[in-house]
Amino acid sequence: MSHAVSRLRSVRLAASTKPFLARGSGGGRCAGCRLVASHCVCALRPQVAVRAGVCLIMGDIEALKPSNTGWLIADLVADTFAFGWSRTAVDPALIALLADPQWQPYLVFPGEYVEAQRVVTDLDGQLAPQHKTRVTKRPLFVLLDGTWSEARKMFRKSPYLDALPVLSLHPAQVSRYRLRRSSREDQFCTAEVAALCLAMAGELHAAHTLSAWLDVFSAHYLSARRNLPLDRASEVHQRLLGLAAGV
Repeated sequence: MSHAVSRLRSVRLAASTKPFLARGSGGGRCAGCRLVASHCVCALRPQVAVRAGVCLIMGDIEALKPSNTGWLIADLVADTFAFGWSRTAVDPALIALLADPQWQPYLVFPGEYVEAQRVVTDLDGQLAPQHKTRVTKRPLFVLLDGTWSEARKMFRKSPYLDALPVLSLHPAQVSRYRLRRSSREDQFCTAEVAALCLAMAGELHAAHTLSAWLDVFSAHYLSARRNLPLDRASEVHQRLLGLAAGV
């Protein structure tokens, strides 16, 4: 099934001057989930109704990486939008999205990097500044998808983001992401951040399902990479299936 990240990946591949060869790609990868065919997770992909939207602004080759978790967000959140980042140009469709009156965009980033008046730490009781009434727009979470150094660069050099409120997350749990190493102990992968945002927006079932989807994808990915047996009856599989069934 095509979604915003898969389409961006296709565009990025078409523009590449040389093939992008992911580690372990020799066995052939499923176009739907990017995993080797023997570990495909497409049949487990959950379907959840989600009111919120997610806007992914992605580093240069992020959409090409099989370990990218923005793909998992797009699997689950129907209104996911994906744009490649460039310092010298911005996609007009991104500007139009951020100005669309149905959405209230929130740039998700640590609050320590901006002035205090831009920081939002929860979504309850947010007010429209002109009328002092409760916001009824749908939340649009803007995520900078890349390495920490890439995300900081995107944050500093994207003036079209400067007017957005900054949603600063302070989760109590630690990241369970195991597919890449992080330069910061408190850093979460993009799908974990999106799940936290959905929970803040009151979409708890979607948040829990996205977390379970990430765990199942990670189990399949690591099993294939490490050449280990895959337990399709594991706790993470059962948790995802239970959420999909509404248990």
